[in-house]
Amino acid sequence: MDNEKTFDEIQTHILELLDAKKFLSARDEIISMNHVDCAEIIEEVTDELGIEMAIILFRMLPKDDATEVFSYLPASDQVDFIDHMTDDETLRIIEDLDFDDMIDVLEELPANIVDKIIENSPKKERKRINTFLNYPEDSAGSLMTPDYISLRKDMTVKEALEYIKNVGMDSETVYTCYVKDSGRKLIGIVSLRALVVSEDDISISDLMREDFVYVNVQDDQEEISSEFTKYGFLAIPVVDNEKRLVGIITIDDILKVVEEEYTEDFERMGGVIDSGDDEYFDKSVWKNVKNRLPWLFLLMLSAMLTGAVIKHYEIMLSEAIVLIAYLPMLMGTGGNSGSQASTVIVRGLAVGDIQLKNAFRVFWKEFRVSIIIGICLSLVNFVRIFFIEREGLSVAIAVCVSMILIVIFAKSIGGLLPMLAKRIGIDPALMAAPMIASITDIFSCMIYFTVASFVFSL
Repeated sequence: MDNEKTFDEIQTHILELLDAKKFLSARDEIISMNHVDCAEIIEEVTDELGIEMAIILFRMLPKDDATEVFSYLPASDQVDFIDHMTDDETLRIIEDLDFDDMIDVLEELPANIVDKIIENSPKKERKRINTFLNYPEDSAGSLMTPDYISLRKDMTVKEALEYIKNVGMDSETVYTCYVKDSGRKLIGIVSLRALVVSEDDISISDLMREDFVYVNVQDDQEEISSEFTKYGFLAIPVVDNEKRLVGIITIDDILKVVEEEYTEDFERMGGVIDSGDDEYFDKSVWKNVKNRLPWLFLLMLSAMLTGAVIKHYEIMLSEAIVLIAYLPMLMGTGGNSGSQASTVIVRGLAVGDIQLKNAFRVFWKEFRVSIIIGICLSLVNFVRIFFIEREGLSVAIAVCVSMILIVIFAKSIGGLLPMLAKRIGIDPALMAAPMIASITDIFSCMIYFTVASFVFSL
């Protein structure tokens, strides 16, 4: 039988030990775990037993481990920890963090604490921190780290490997090295693999690749994540407008971006606006109201338009009341059809499979898909309405023809609206389920009642 405890069991045990004030026992449990798991447990201690108890456990960690664990805590917890720490503790942790992690923490801290940290930093470091803090949020500059390995093109392989041994531990990654000229301009890259398998006397200029991919310091993080996905990079160089190398972005930082972007798109597709980076339980009730109410208000107005359309046709409906029974089905099918198309297109735009220039191809494809789906759904409904429910032929024809037209409209609009949104600078994710459903509801009613009026007038 396996006597090893699961993570949940260890976490529960540590909470019990802390609750019983058995701090040394709790410390012995947590120091044997990796830094990510330690951070998760401390986060749970914060939620269950309070920040003071979490600080006690954190302070018992070895200094080097404490810094690593701190880097994996959520931003809100990092700020809370710093609020409860002494200035000396804060400065020690901030200084020990990797530079890019330090910038991430500083961006979340109150201005007075940031000023104090900068004042106590060496002059050269202070200038570098200020430069990084001034880059726009969500830009390459805010993501990059200046801790990379740069080589000269006149170095030999032997000299390069010796240099890497000396500075490698202070660099974010050693797998790719960057070759700069005397003016700090990026002129090539060389992999550690190429260095290891090459002869000692070969020049770096003979090994380096000059056909490399790079990003500008002002590029948006979403575009950069697409580059990582497209090329499968572990790191990508960042240059300024003069093509001078200013930093690199590594895969661990871009994974955070991908999670943020997917979360943002997912929430916007559900009608949640500006949700931020806070976790669910960290957001107040009023912040949730602020994020959700505007979109729901807009959707409510669109529902009022749908009601106005129905009211406009109330005379016809009073003469053929049975038509009302099929309206929810048609509206629901239209909304679902449009949402299907918009979800696929939003995803395609996000990962680069679909470009704005593909608008006609998208329309043509969705049009053909919608005709087949519309006919299939209409045939099923015709059998149900005419043969099973024994309604009149006029009702069956009105519903089935409307079904085909509604599906065609919904899938076409669901495919094109996200592309239109991107064209005018709006997040395509906003043109997803709630918005598409509201638009198709209005037009589904108009199509249905227009078709029904024509059919019943024959």
